[in-house]
Amino acid sequence: MDGPVRSSQSASGPPPDFRGNEGSLVSALKTLLFFTILMVTLPIGLYFASKSYIFEGSMKMSSTDSYFYAAIVAVLAVHVVLALFVYVAWNEGVPKGKGKHD
Repeated sequence: MDGPVRSSQSASGPPPDFRGNEGSLVSALKTLLFFTILMVTLPIGLYFASKSYIFEGSMKMSSTDSYFYAAIVAVLAVHVVLALFVYVAWNEGVPKGKGKHD
């Protein structure tokens, strides 16, 4: 009888290189880095800018009131950035040519 039959993959050499998704990985990391930087800088910047220029400067609020309203602005900014991140992440893998397929 014949010996064990070898698979053609093991006889042909090393396994194939699975680097086809490398561009996708780099794109996802760039998106994550962008939204991470945006998540740190935007709420903090809006907090201090709205506190000093809008609430204390234009509206002449007291310091304690301006802290409260500036915190609300910062929390809203966090929610907007999170919603944008979810939207971008959800649509990242969708093919751009979604036309009618006959």
